[in-house]
Amino acid sequence: MPPTSVHFNGSVNLADAETVMREIAERVPTGVRRVPDGETGDRQHWIAFQLARFWETPGLEQAGTGRPLEGYGEAPQVRLSEGSDPDAIDWPDVGYANAYTESYSVYRRLRDTGVIGPDMRFQVEYPTPLASLASWVVPEDQQRLEPSYERAMFDDLRQLLDVLPHDDIAVQWDVAVEFAILDGGFEGADRYPFDAVVQRLVRCVNQVPADVPVGLHLCYGDLRHEHFKEPESLEMQVRVANAVTAGADRTVAWFAFTVPQYQREAAYFEPLRELRASSDTELYFALVPYHPDRQPAGTTDEQIRLIDGLLGDRPWGVCTECGMARADREDIPVLLDLHHELLSRA
Repeated sequence: MPPTSVHFNGSVNLADAETVMREIAERVPTGVRRVPDGETGDRQHWIAFQLARFWETPGLEQAGTGRPLEGYGEAPQVRLSEGSDPDAIDWPDVGYANAYTESYSVYRRLRDTGVIGPDMRFQVEYPTPLASLASWVVPEDQQRLEPSYERAMFDDLRQLLDVLPHDDIAVQWDVAVEFAILDGGFEGADRYPFDAVVQRLVRCVNQVPADVPVGLHLCYGDLRHEHFKEPESLEMQVRVANAVTAGADRTVAWFAFTVPQYQREAAYFEPLRELRASSDTELYFALVPYHPDRQPAGTTDEQIRLIDGLLGDRPWGVCTECGMARADREDIPVLLDLHHELLSRA
């Protein structure tokens, strides 16, 4: 069947949370199950939000720049200060619970006044702990700092879940650096084999209680709307989805898959035959192009046809490849309208 729902991966380049939610509600009136706050302000540049926290952390010091990902340029890094005990690092507030508690009040007001539908959950997005560690910490200190930083991130999520009503919330883990490690040539990737990456993702999923939907955004990066590597097929994404599904103690509520906007080859989608996600798991595919004027005519229709043929009568939906933080602000209405247009083809 054609797509029947839409998913937003989090960031939206608009002024504030209220503008984001109002624009989504107005421009995509059907098919939306969760609404994000747009990750506006300090969170717009994804894990740069955490780098600022790293710089404030006693026991860490700046370590110049590294080049963790081919093609993405030099990145600032930190390391353990001499004599610091990695297990004793006292991480400052990582900041997500406070930000989402504030924007939840906007969501609740808009829902209570009928701007947002009564069944639409408030979606929060967290980067996996490995994302910031593998990006901002020198390789030799990453695994030494991982236990304490992971605890800090999970504690922040628990703080949020203790405050917000579980009937209103959904949690997404952004899985991007993991694909850079597994499929993109991230520096030091040999320290994180496939099973170790999956174990970390399973821990993330299991942090979310069963009465709160949790999903994974499977991402190949979006710097200047370019991937760190062009995926040759859905094989690695399907492999990760299957392994997390098998290893988690709870159902994964959704997976959002990367599909390059030019991609219309049957071989790219063929791995979907091996997908073992629960029938209760929502599936979303990035068929909303950031630059529709650059997409050859008929590409989206062919993508829909191929996915339909592989999924049969299983419902599915559409999304963008990553968030919309790096889209030009004047392009956001066009992108939102495209979500609704694709549903209108059903």
